[in-house]
Amino acid sequence: MSMQTAPIKKITLNHLQAKKNQEKIIAITAYDALFAQIFDPLVDVILVGDSLNMSFFNQNDTLNASVGMMLYHTKAVCAGAKTPFIITDMPFGSYKDEKTALKNAIRVYKETQASAIKLEGGKEKAKLVKTLTDDGVIVVGHIGLMPQFVRLDGGYKIKGKNEEQQKKLLEDALSLEEAGAGLLVLEGITTPIAQKITQTIKIPTIGIGSGKDCDGQILVWSDMLGFFDSFKPKFVREYLKGKELVQNAIKQYADDVKKGNFPNELESYH
Repeated sequence: MSMQTAPIKKITLNHLQAKKNQEKIIAITAYDALFAQIFDPLVDVILVGDSLNMSFFNQNDTLNASVGMMLYHTKAVCAGAKTPFIITDMPFGSYKDEKTALKNAIRVYKETQASAIKLEGGKEKAKLVKTLTDDGVIVVGHIGLMPQFVRLDGGYKIKGKNEEQQKKLLEDALSLEEAGAGLLVLEGITTPIAQKITQTIKIPTIGIGSGKDCDGQILVWSDMLGFFDSFKPKFVREYLKGKELVQNAIKQYADDVKKGNFPNELESYH
């Protein structure tokens, strides 16, 4: 009789790190309990991304997302998803120094069931990452195209196009790994340097717009499912015409109401 492996009750950092060079990590964003519950059995990681400021609140960038906003949505996601590793984005200004970062990261851990926090920045954030990890906080790094730097960079610009950028990206990755980061998001990085970083560091990389050689991939759910169409980045593959499907359903509902076809006898109480 063959022994069956017991299902994983909760994916941990150890599970994700064991996938390095063995199995791709599947990640997606979520902002509420309903979609988190739908995604739960199908993904390894859910990121409560500050991207919600754009796709959920219709803002031009992520910069005015607040800690309170991230806590609210993280609580909702944790209520819906029980198995995936849940990461909370630290919003702009919430980790400007070690004291502020530690205060806000501890709030995330105390007030939610998040598995980790994510912050943007390279080797200049290494000391901060070490402070957080020394206090028991799992940190996910994020280098390359960093949405919180969009105004400083003058737009969303792909990184790693020249030797100087490539050298800096590799230095950033190694510094964050040495400081204790458990995972590293590579966003908007040219494929060759993303591949080199992935092969060089021992922690898993999760790519978004950084080629297929990363240890895992993540997409914003509303991009992937066709609900957000204000703009479509080159790296997004649309797996569903979500907006179109929902609008067609609403049109049918409205038509049934106008014609008196809804509710019918079976949908009414007597």
